[in-house]
Amino acid sequence: MDIQQKLTGFAMMGATWIMWLLVALSVGGIAVALERAIYLIRTSENVRKLKQQILGLLRSGDVAEARAQLARSPSHVASIIAAGLEDTGDGSASAEERMNGATQLAKLRMEKRLAFLGTLGSNAPFIGLLGTVIGIIRAFHSLNDAAGKVTQGLMAEVGEALVATAIGILVALPAIAFFNFFQRIIKARLARASAFGNEVLAVLKADKRPAAV
Repeated sequence: MDIQQKLTGFAMMGATWIMWLLVALSVGGIAVALERAIYLIRTSENVRKLKQQILGLLRSGDVAEARAQLARSPSHVASIIAAGLEDTGDGSASAEERMNGATQLAKLRMEKRLAFLGTLGSNAPFIGLLGTVIGIIRAFHSLNDAAGKVTQGLMAEVGEALVATAIGILVALPAIAFFNFFQRIIKARLARASAFGNEVLAVLKADKRPAAV
């Protein structure tokens, strides 16, 4: 049996399994989107209010209370700033390096599992297209068996082929939408953390910089 016969035999299995695969991937995508949404909500924070409180404590020299308040916050912004205040005696350069490292770790935590959504959104239409190709191959075989006559079986095969493409597109659209939405949230949070961190560094560089506690 040559490669063409093997591929034809594979195609004759039908596109139904392709559609069930897409449904399973869609369920997985929804689960990832829900998990990421809950995680991002739980780690949200009023950054403006937190910044006012922390900068006020640093300017007054109460570094210990600033650290304690940051430790109580569930946000990634707080964890990034807390990294910079681990040891204020090291100077602003060391604080900046620690915050850069904490930023990378926070980015990895927030982007966890998002690669699945991106991959699903990019490739689901191609999986649906595979189902369409399989359906068309089966339709040609039905047409050949019916001696060129249009039969109910032929129309069923063509319909199955078109449905496979439609399901692939329907699976891809929400996956891409969620992926882009979460990426925008992550980008905004990291930008706020960067701006907050720069203000903290400005305080540490100033002559009023508090001594290590």
